[in-house]
Amino acid sequence: MSKHNIGPKRLVVGAHYGLKEWMIQRITAIVMVVFTIVLLIAYIVNGNPSYDGWAGLFANQLMKVLTLLALLSLFYHAWIGVRDIWMDYVKPVGIRLTLQVLTVLWLVGCAAYAIQILWKV
Repeated sequence: MSKHNIGPKRLVVGAHYGLKEWMIQRITAIVMVVFTIVLLIAYIVNGNPSYDGWAGLFANQLMKVLTLLALLSLFYHAWIGVRDIWMDYVKPVGIRLTLQVLTVLWLVGCAAYAIQILWKV
């Protein structure tokens, strides 16, 4: 037996989703940055557009799809962050589960409202 092998091999357990969630947060952040750059370019190209100019920009089907992708990225990014806050700082399981369910309902409601607004343009 080796002198560096003290005791049985330790089994590390846990949820094992940390790296995946970390990567998803980085990807959603990149999607939001790209969308912000697209909006800035549209603003610079159009000068100081009016309401009709912005409505015309968002009437384009490609812009609607990009906006929807950015919004879904935002909501998923927010879900991961808020869920982690609830898991780290709210210890009673019942309260934590309630807060998580309320957060999901709120984010789904915001997403539905955003889609409704986006497709009205």
